[in-house]
Amino acid sequence: MYENKRLGFLFVLPFVLGVLLFKLTPFVMSFALSFTQYDLIDPPVWVGTRNYEEMLRDDPLFTKSLGVTLWFAILAVPARVGFALFIAHVLNFKLKGINAFRAAFYIPSILGGSIAVAVLWRFLFAKHGLVNIVLQQLGLEPIAWLADEHYSMWTIVLLFMWQFGSAMVIFLAALQNVPTSLYEAAEIDGASKTQQFWRITVPLITPVIFFNMIMQMVHAFQEFNGPYLITEGGPLHSTYVLALYIYDQSFRFFNLGYGAALSWVLFALVGGLALLSFWSSKYWVFYAGEKDKK
Repeated sequence: MYENKRLGFLFVLPFVLGVLLFKLTPFVMSFALSFTQYDLIDPPVWVGTRNYEEMLRDDPLFTKSLGVTLWFAILAVPARVGFALFIAHVLNFKLKGINAFRAAFYIPSILGGSIAVAVLWRFLFAKHGLVNIVLQQLGLEPIAWLADEHYSMWTIVLLFMWQFGSAMVIFLAALQNVPTSLYEAAEIDGASKTQQFWRITVPLITPVIFFNMIMQMVHAFQEFNGPYLITEGGPLHSTYVLALYIYDQSFRFFNLGYGAALSWVLFALVGGLALLSFWSSKYWVFYAGEKDKK
């Protein structure tokens, strides 16, 4: 028995060391660095809470990037979750060759976060890109997607929305677990497909909707590739998300102490919104068997 325990600890040792060395240690060090002035060359100098005070009082770019990040999350998270649910609902029908369609719709999730796709996205929405060519063929005026602050955010949102595959697969698994007897009973009562979706499907998959909302919210606040490669944070900082500001402060201006402080503010923001989401879930998330336990 003792030998089996030792063997088990030996198997999990690489994972534990990886967590300690590459996750927990940088996590603690970044918190310590957030109270210092550090340029990666000279030793860190303790400055107390000066980084946080400067951020909140004298940094309009922080306020701007925070607002852009919140606006991006408000637009992108419901769009991706809603679109993923819609596609999963369509792919839940038992049709010939449906597995091939499911695989095809999942591919963007594999490729969507890559640098190559972000660069391709920039060419698609360029002044003479494919999107504007299609608009001209339809008799519409081309749009300066990447040069107009009113449209630039939508290019990033559409790229984020296009990577819906992981949320779609989770929704599809949830939809397949909804008892078909409920739909049969609803049809006998004369309920339409729309009524069945809103009165049966949605309430029963609210735990999965909640899970996907949390996961996509975390991804949205960490979005970096799109704003960096497609719009470079512009125009007029209209797509200058907080993750991009953290990168600039840390690795362009070598102000790692301030960058660490920005990272912890982002961490606190995501954590606070997650806690708020969990608190609100008791009002709209339905768990099967919950009433029976009470």
